[in-house]
Amino acid sequence: MDKAHNDSQPFEEVPSEADEKTADTPRGGKQRRENSVLKEYGLIILYALLIAYLLKTFILRGFYIPSSSMEDTLQINDRVFVNVAGSLFSDADRGDVVVFKDTQNWMPPTTGSNPVRNALSFVGIMPDISSNYLVKRVIGVGGDHVVGHEDGSISINGVTLNETYLKDGVSPTEIPFDVIVPQNSYFVMGDNRSNSADSRYHIETRTEFINEADVEGEVFVVAWPVQRFTFTGGAPEVFANVPEGE
Repeated sequence: MDKAHNDSQPFEEVPSEADEKTADTPRGGKQRRENSVLKEYGLIILYALLIAYLLKTFILRGFYIPSSSMEDTLQINDRVFVNVAGSLFSDADRGDVVVFKDTQNWMPPTTGSNPVRNALSFVGIMPDISSNYLVKRVIGVGGDHVVGHEDGSISINGVTLNETYLKDGVSPTEIPFDVIVPQNSYFVMGDNRSNSADSRYHIETRTEFINEADVEGEVFVVAWPVQRFTFTGGAPEVFANVPEGE
């Protein structure tokens, strides 16, 4: 009689392909999750930069005030926001405080700028501190006859202004002048007239007028420092009796 085969001996089980995949799953899954998280963070940062750039380009933009030329309305180190959207659909009015690009080269070019800060300013994360932009108040618009008189007063189209926004103790002008503002242009001045190299100082070089296409927008709020937070606007009451120019 044949003897029965002895099956009691242990044997080595060969792992299947499916078992190998199962064994690798925890480590592979963790790697995939980490990659997914990094991808999500990257997309969030990208979307945030895109939104900031779109806001800066079409809605509002921040600027830093480096000088005293607009005191007391704006102070040194103020951070302000301008209404970019408004400038896309309407022109500035007399009395508006506007930021404009210095295409007339009123200011000397700057050197040694921080490329990182410039990049953050470009996308709208940080306020612009470059000298490529200036801030002044619109005094005359296209067609206006603006005159700085010997007695220090200023008139537009024959009406003398009472400029309530000027820095205390400052004369409206120490420089006599007589200009007619071209169409699509502005004659601008600082509120601190004794410390503002504005349109008056560029008459001799024939670069006194700001093209409306160079206007970035109207300043509508001082956002920083917190204790100076305030909404700003034009001064329509100062120019209420001024007739339209030619």
